[in-house]
Amino acid sequence: MRAGGSDPIREAAGLLAEHRNAVVLTGAGISVASGIPSFRGAQGMWAKYDPMEYATLHAFMQSPRKVWEMLSEMLSVCGDAAPNAAHKGLAALEEIGVVRAVITQNVDGLHQAAGFRRVIEYHGNMEELICVFCWKRYRTRERWTQGTVPLCDCGEILKPNVVLFGEPIPWLAQEQAEEEARTCGVLLVVGTSAQVSPACDIPRIAKESGAAVVEINPEETSLSGNVTDVHLRGSASEVLWQLLKELSPGDEASPRTPSGH
Repeated sequence: MRAGGSDPIREAAGLLAEHRNAVVLTGAGISVASGIPSFRGAQGMWAKYDPMEYATLHAFMQSPRKVWEMLSEMLSVCGDAAPNAAHKGLAALEEIGVVRAVITQNVDGLHQAAGFRRVIEYHGNMEELICVFCWKRYRTRERWTQGTVPLCDCGEILKPNVVLFGEPIPWLAQEQAEEEARTCGVLLVVGTSAQVSPACDIPRIAKESGAAVVEINPEETSLSGNVTDVHLRGSASEVLWQLLKELSPGDEASPRTPSGH
């Protein structure tokens, strides 16, 4: 943590107010309160599904119906989820002109559902299906229902337009994310330990470009010791609304009504 900050919330709010061009990097931790389990940990998806068997491009090409066992569960969970207070808090910070963009590793679409406008989806979105043979795209709900394996008009099994292990990050998303990191004054890291490559490079790019890094995580991460300037310990929902209150004294600041999911 940056030396001299007796009140980390006030220090972080001061940085946000000073620069007013913050960018946010979010991970699975921000969506746990919406009922979407993280991939790691005892209750995570990888405890139930071996990622090498279910979450690689090779696995999908070899056994797409098997991979759809996991994908169906993910779609069901994401489809039932609604934005939580953390998603709404970030949307409110965008609305008051403090945050300009979110780079998310999540594929649940909850930032958009909370009303956030500038969302860079680093790993894609479960709301779109793509054919890896003819490249035709579909809205997920047009082709998939619980218990089915969606097919393309060409007859091949469709894949959610998300990044599986062994696939590259979409070029445009990576370019936009790195440009945001290079040009922001503050990078907020929320609900991610930033260990998965290449998303783990985003905080370091921001730091090397002169940005302050503010981390919101309940525990220390690999960033905390040598990248983070201010570490705000606690749940993302609580911390973000404390920041919003600090930045909007006397206002009844509230996010836009979520547009649904």
